[in-house]
Amino acid sequence: MPTSLHNTTRRSCVIAAVAALGLAACTSQPTRDETQAQVDAAQATLANFVRDPDMTWFREHVGSAKAVLISPQIVQAGFIVGGSGGSAVLISRDGETWAGPAFYRIAAGSVGLQAGAQASEMVALIMSEKGVNSLLSTSFKLGGDVSVAAGPVGAGTGAPINADMVVYTRSKGLYGGLNLDGTVISVDDGRNHAYYGRAATPVDILVSHSVSNPHGQSLARVASSAVGE
Repeated sequence: MPTSLHNTTRRSCVIAAVAALGLAACTSQPTRDETQAQVDAAQATLANFVRDPDMTWFREHVGSAKAVLISPQIVQAGFIVGGSGGSAVLISRDGETWAGPAFYRIAAGSVGLQAGAQASEMVALIMSEKGVNSLLSTSFKLGGDVSVAAGPVGAGTGAPINADMVVYTRSKGLYGGLNLDGTVISVDDGRNHAYYGRAATPVDILVSHSVSNPHGQSLARVASSAVGE
């Protein structure tokens, strides 16, 4: 590849990643009502996945997951240079119950022939301690820091998957279509603060349980009901 073309492509990747980070992070100061609305949306997304008849593998393995990361909307936008971004909430298993939620940002840069905008929803099962520990850090990259596999859909998809995270994405009712490899997931301190009324890290929320919000239990109940099916 000529040097000038390589530099142009590299600059485009940087621009895309920066634009995606801005898409995920450049919002007004979050409020408790806004963060609760996000939790409610995550609850609806998780419930829809659980009820979907094609999600047999998901229902069979959510009980084995150590945590579940849910994004009601990841927006992919741009033409030629594009990016995707959104927000997500995480609940983690604490014995027989679920702790959380903790809030995160999702940002990915990509270069390709893209036109218009596309919104997808995502649910990821975190299957390993490595995956959980990554989510307790400030930020990490899918496919780099942790291994990622696309979740199987449909009947007869019972083959085991050896990955730290098993990710499902859905757009307009169809699974797949959004490549999250290289996506950066980072802690959303602003939303965590707004939801719990004080500064709170994922460790505070998911491990030491030094903060709590009773309104988050509805999301945990959906996950618990999925295990019982």
